[in-house]
Parts: sequence; C-alpha cells; structure tokens
Amino acid sequence: MKMIIAFFAVMALAYAAPQNQADRDAVVTRYDSNNIGIDGYDFVYETSNGISQQEQGTLVNPGAENESIQVRGQYSYVGADGRTYTVIYIADENGFQPQGDHIPK
Repeated sequence: MKMIIAFFAVMALAYAAPQNQADRDAVVTRYDSNNIGIDGYDFVYETSNGISQQEQGTLVNPGAENESIQVRGQYSYVGADGRTYTVIYIADENGFQPQGDHIPK
C-alpha cells in the first residue's frame, strides 16, 4: 500500500512540474520491483527525462504492538533551471523526513 502511495506521490510531482517536450516524450528506461511480502519491499525506476526513484520498506518490530514499516529512499528530477535535484528521505514513526540541498534546514 505504501508503495502505491509513494508511486502516486512521485507521479504527482512529475505532473505538477512544467511540461516540456522531453517530459511529454519520456519513457521508463529501468524498473525493478521486489515485493517480498509481509517483511518489506524495494523498487527502483528511471525515466529518459532524468526522473528516478529508489525505495526500500522494511518491517520494524515484527509481531509487536508497535509494528510498522520503515521506508528509506530517494528521488531525483531535473528542475526547470536544468539542475538535478535529489531528495533523500526516511518515513517512519516520526513521519516523513526529507533532506536535500535545496530544502531549507
């Protein structure tokens, strides 16, 4: 479920960005996904217009009352200024925690 949410979040970012010809003609150049069941998952994809994401989800405290999934990953995209922006993130019991050179600290 979280993988689906993450996928749609990245797609929302892609659709929110100004569209140019390279974006309209972009194709997926790499996609690997490993859903290892209840213990976690991982995936990676890249597109021809410079968008990429990788993510791993792992089960934390299995069987305990505070069982949860911890997600770690990163995504990159080329901004309108031609620079590549990368966001590294963790999502766990403390919420979504993004880091990037362009994100205020």
